[in-house]
Amino acid sequence: MAKTMAGVEPFDRLEEKIKLLVSTIARLKGEHTRLTEENGRLQREVTALEERVTAAETTGSEVSALKEERDLIRTRVGEILAELDTLKL
Repeated sequence: MAKTMAGVEPFDRLEEKIKLLVSTIARLKGEHTRLTEENGRLQREVTALEERVTAAETTGSEVSALKEERDLIRTRVGEILAELDTLKL
């Protein structure tokens, strides 16, 4: 009977290791699912931020163009006012 009990002990240890392995696999699957979802969320966030950067760059270019146009108009108005001053009406 001692041999029978001694033979069962390795099976008990094996069963315990298998249970531990199954629980580890279940935990890793859950973690994988969570990380996959988070990765998708982060990729959507990166895409949204890239779109915002593109929009900001476009807006910055438009602002620069408008400032140049404003300066040109300011110069022309100054020239017209200077001409009006010389007319002595």
